[in-house]
This record gives sequence, C-alpha cells and structure tokens, in this order.
Amino acid sequence: MPPDLPDATVRYAGHEDAVVDLHLPEGSRPTSPGTPLVVLLHGGFWKQEWDRRHTRTQARAIADLGAVVATPEYRRVRGGGGWPVTGDDVLLAVRRLPELLAELGIATGPMSLIGHSAGGHLALWLSSHDLPVARVVALAPVCDLREAIRLHLSDDATQAFLGGADPAEADPMTLLDRQPAARVSIVHGIGDDTVPISLSRGFVARHPWAELHEVPTGHMEVIEPGSVAWSTVVACLEIA
Repeated sequence: MPPDLPDATVRYAGHEDAVVDLHLPEGSRPTSPGTPLVVLLHGGFWKQEWDRRHTRTQARAIADLGAVVATPEYRRVRGGGGWPVTGDDVLLAVRRLPELLAELGIATGPMSLIGHSAGGHLALWLSSHDLPVARVVALAPVCDLREAIRLHLSDDATQAFLGGADPAEADPMTLLDRQPAARVSIVHGIGDDTVPISLSRGFVARHPWAELHEVPTGHMEVIEPGSVAWSTVVACLEIA
C-alpha cells in the first residue's frame, strides 16, 4: 500500500462525500485510550475541485507522530455544499467520530482540530460549538469572512460559499468573540498571497487569547511536512 493512503475509511452519513479517511499510528489497530485524535480539515476555498486527498501526506506525517488522524470529506460549492451544508457536514462528522472509531476498536484520547485555509475557517467555526476539543490549529485560515469578501479572495470564493447568507452566521471573527474552551493557535506564512496574513493578524488583534505564529512561507508550505513551517505546526499540535 502506498504510504499516504488511509488505513481505513468510514462513513458518517448517506451522501457521496460523507466519508472520513483514517490514518493510524504505524497503521496499527487497536490503539490505546490515550492516543491523540487529530481531525484534519482540508482547504481549497470550499470548492468542489479540492478534496481531502491533497492532505494525505500531511495526515500520514501527523499519524507517524503517534496520533489517529481523521480527515472528513464534506460537500463543497458546486457539489451540493456551501453554507450551511458544508458546516453541517463537518459538525456531524466530528460528532459521530467517537462511535465510528469505537466500531473499529480504535481508542483515542483528547481531540484536536487542524485545518488549512478554508479548512482553517471550518476548524475555528467548529470551536464555537459544544465539542470536546482540546486545541485548534488553524493554518493560513480564512478567519475573517467579511475581509475575505472585501479582498475578493480566490475569485470571490467566500461569496460563492455563503450564497447570500449573512457572513456573521459562519464567521469565526465574530462567533469567537466568546472565547472557546479549546486552545487556539494560528500558523500563517508572511508571504502568503492566497490568504493574506493580515486576516490572522486582525483576528488575533480582536481575540488576543489566540496565538499567532508567523512563519517565512507562502500559503501551501504550512501543510508540507519538512518545510520550514512544519516544526511550528507540530509544536502547536502538542502530540510529539
């Protein structure tokens, strides 16, 4: 089996995209009850052409640190998704994960969320819900939807995602005015020209309890094992 392929895939609902890839430490099963669980949310500006497969190398690298890594797929714009469907999908996937893992005999401990770009938006959004999440690591997140709209990021992808909905319904910038229980860390490249670091700087200025780690990279290096940003990402996860 190629090293980046998942060790298992489970289904959390009936639609085509309702699947979660699982990467296990050294491909082992079962695991111990203290094994960290990391939910990895892929990015791609919520667009149909980007799916979970581009994060498999990242998922495998995190699993090799000793965590169970779960990568949910979700419906995306032009694939039946957009707001609120995309949010509903990831929320259901995270809520069902404990029972799905238990059915496979996989025991885990504290849950962390990590997401990149639009996946960083989803990770931060999930932290505003009542979920047993210990930490959130947002990588170059779209953390301010109104600013993303103002900047027309990715050919107005945020407008397409919202589909006319009020940005406040889905915007971590406002939803997290109430500090979540989870520890929140942001890792963002100072040379990012896809999601400018100004979004994360603005988020932390409004929410000083969040940690911002600025790294000398662009947009994609924060999900690339071995990059100059990778040690910062690993340190924020606190599993190694």
